[in-house]
Amino acid sequence: MALSPLSLNIFLYLLLTFSLAKEISARSEPSSESLAQQEADRVKKLPGQPPVDFKQYAGYVTVNETRGRALFYWFFEATDKPHEKPVLLWLNGGPGCSSIGYGEAEELGPFFPQNGSEPRLKFNPYSWNKAANLLFVESPVGVGFSYTNTSSDLTELGDTMTAKDSYMFLINWFQRFPQFKSHEFFIAGESYAGHYVPQLSELIFEANKKASKEYYINFKGFMIGNAAMDDEADQTGMIDYAWDHAVISDRLYRDIKSKCNFSEQTGSDDCIRALMEYFQVYEIIDMYSLYTPTCIENSTDINITRTRRGPSIQGIAPHFFSKFDGWHRRPAGYDPCSSDYTSQYLNRADVQEALHANVTKVSYPWTRCSLRIRNWQDSPSSMLPTIKKLVAGGLRIWVYSGDTDGRVPVTSTRYALRKLGLPIVEDWTPWYSNRQVGGWTIGYKGLMFATIRGAGHEVPLFAPKQSLQLLLYDITLRGVSVTFSADKISEFLGIAKRESPSYPDWEEEIVDRLILSNSELYKLLTGKEEVQTTCQTSLTVP
Repeated sequence: MALSPLSLNIFLYLLLTFSLAKEISARSEPSSESLAQQEADRVKKLPGQPPVDFKQYAGYVTVNETRGRALFYWFFEATDKPHEKPVLLWLNGGPGCSSIGYGEAEELGPFFPQNGSEPRLKFNPYSWNKAANLLFVESPVGVGFSYTNTSSDLTELGDTMTAKDSYMFLINWFQRFPQFKSHEFFIAGESYAGHYVPQLSELIFEANKKASKEYYINFKGFMIGNAAMDDEADQTGMIDYAWDHAVISDRLYRDIKSKCNFSEQTGSDDCIRALMEYFQVYEIIDMYSLYTPTCIENSTDINITRTRRGPSIQGIAPHFFSKFDGWHRRPAGYDPCSSDYTSQYLNRADVQEALHANVTKVSYPWTRCSLRIRNWQDSPSSMLPTIKKLVAGGLRIWVYSGDTDGRVPVTSTRYALRKLGLPIVEDWTPWYSNRQVGGWTIGYKGLMFATIRGAGHEVPLFAPKQSLQLLLYDITLRGVSVTFSADKISEFLGIAKRESPSYPDWEEEIVDRLILSNSELYKLLTGKEEVQTTCQTSLTVP
């Protein structure tokens, strides 16, 4: 009996929901005070919002009462069985960019603002709250709606303050939502969140060693995508990737390689001139997504494209490249105007009221990337020691990379992971989506690396289905070993035959080829081999 693609999809979904379901530990019941706080933060309905069945909350959590620092959050319960799903915190980088402006509104959240004279939100069918209870936080203060009552805080920001405030946010947020405290907790992010995520993970990891039950976080692991992890690897990889993808000439490549030393934070005049020429190329093509068309402004000069720049922040990693204006260009995504739609929507008074945002009535507008942060006090040149420590600590760690990103390209990520020196458990293996290769994986001891074919810097934007597929794999299947017989397969197929009309199309699609490391099982389930009545097969996920 060979499995059809539809049967395979249903089978895998049932395997997820029936065979690998995790037991949820006893939940903490909210106090009357917590329930009142939750109800105050409850978002009933947003202007232009389509109808949904899940709950959402938004508001402020104080992280430093003395200085008046508070971080703004937006939380979406999972679309199905939120009491059984993990909690996932998403962080965007920059530094200084909003996880709501990018993550929620353009990448992986449920609602995307649309163009029009009236407010309108589009529902994202690949929202990550299909797999988890999804939490977005604007961090640090000065980003988005997050604020401080002490203006000098904005001159003291850096990686350390950002991590400490984010940790205090989590402690206080779980006090407000104690029913989620026992759930498995993960952190994910992209770009400069290659700093934010490991640093916050290390704080939680260390604090949990001595935390009381009240403050213990059930932290399991993290994911980082196209992540800034190591200055030398990141910068070297950018140049090698640009040459290998025919972005720069042989002559410019030789000049940069011979005149620049990326293990240092400064360069010679010759190096700087060569790098200025390198960054000029990205004035006419999209650094964040090499093969995505740019938006051409109304001009007779075909070389003028619409670019979005954030403010130049002094002191951030990578310390050499960040001195160039070209480094501070911000991604625009498929629709170069999408950031305009988001800004227009979130600056509406009725939207802010519905979100319980801007309660202090600040004088400046909401922006995707802060215009108020100009200096960054600390930014380690490498996060690899922290990541290696957390690998040794037993956390589940994923690093993924869209392979058409020129900003933190897959080449940079591979160089950085090579420097970690972890043993390879499973080398360069394809994974599948819609029967096509979705990318490649390398299983290291304690860390999984995955590429996503055709995706740019913001992987959930450019490859929404594949990114959700990876998330489902990471938080549901990874680390589980299951053996099942032909009788068990028949049982699942019997359930599938009875229940298949109840499964929405998206679920059939999302589970359409989870990453299966056991090639024999893959052949079995794709129908390339028939299931024999005596068959005994093992599914082992690294």
